Amino acid sequence: MITVLVFAFFGLLALAIPVAHVLVMASGAAILYSQEFPVMLVAQQMVNQTLSFPMLALPFFILSGSLMMSGELGEKLIGFATELVQRFRGGLGSVTVLGSCVFGGVSGSAVADATALGGMLIPWQIREGYPAGFTAANNSAAASIAILIPPSIPFILYSLVSNVSIADLFVAGVLPGLVLTAGFTLVCNLSARMRGFPMTKTPFDRKKCLSLFRSALPALLMPFMILVLLRFGFATPTEVSVIAVFYALFAGFVIYRDMTMKRFLQALIAAGVATGVVMLVIMGSAIVGWMMTYAQVPQMFAAWCLTTLKAPWLIILAMIVIMLIAGMFIDLPAAILLLGPIFVPLSEAIHFDLTQLGLVMVLTLAIGLYTPPVGTTLFISSSIARVSILRASVE
Repeated sequence: MITVLVFAFFGLLALAIPVAHVLVMASGAAILYSQEFPVMLVAQQMVNQTLSFPMLALPFFILSGSLMMSGELGEKLIGFATELVQRFRGGLGSVTVLGSCVFGGVSGSAVADATALGGMLIPWQIREGYPAGFTAANNSAAASIAILIPPSIPFILYSLVSNVSIADLFVAGVLPGLVLTAGFTLVCNLSARMRGFPMTKTPFDRKKCLSLFRSALPALLMPFMILVLLRFGFATPTEVSVIAVFYALFAGFVIYRDMTMKRFLQALIAAGVATGVVMLVIMGSAIVGWMMTYAQVPQMFAAWCLTTLKAPWLIILAMIVIMLIAGMFIDLPAAILLLGPIFVPLSEAIHFDLTQLGLVMVLTLAIGLYTPPVGTTLFISSSIARVSILRASVE
């Protein structure tokens, strides 16, 4: 059964069929071949996976991000980030990095981040003299910061397969996200010095910066609000996600006063589509996960690693290599849901903290977002910059 599942999965994936459909079709083919279970099991497992109260946090966090990013708030955030770093070497590239860090606290999605920021910043950076390939590469890589800053959608998905607290994952992601921001900013600075990128000579305006900070403050406070409510037990993740939606509506209707019914409906539709895509992947992976559990694949894989590799650091290195390869061909949500049930028992066997595993998994699989051949954020950024995937990849 597992052999048929693996061959069907990679065969259908090679035909460029969406991963969510591949999961359902491959598992259905494996069950039909085995003749041990009724085909109705596929539908049952798909539905059972959705009957989870914490999973309600997913659509509400996506909706709050859609509401916050679609109005005047986005311009205020970009203006604030620009005023902070544009006068430094590589400042325009650093605006993308800092913007990804700030937008991550609103959207929690690398794809949404790459689309929103790229549409605003890439054309501007090209007009200012930055190479189109560099702007595309910078935007696609910096978008990975967004999935480390709360509310992170990948962390929510990982919590579903590992039973790790969402609050612990959100808190653990903040420091790596800030370190990654500093590292990407340093790369932009060094690249600008070595390659002679143009430098903006606009002087720092303290009053303008403070004004932009006050305007962007509602968005900047959102990740802190989420962390405080979760960390101190004031609300569950699902309740916090609903609070985030009302907070976004309050910011749009009362603070910025740019929220209209048309914009609200557009945000609802966008959130519904994004939720549907993720939910279909979750439902499809539930069948595959059940089949692997029934065949005891995680236990056999853990036993093989413990007897063959033995040393914990070698096992962790092997997991990272597998995740790097998987991230190149499988979308991040699907990769988390597929690899999580296999790696969690193995990590418990070598006493590797599951929260740390979540960080390693999200960070490692995020590299696949800007690595061909799948490279979701790379494709988005390259299309905005109107350069080839090869040129952006070289940068």
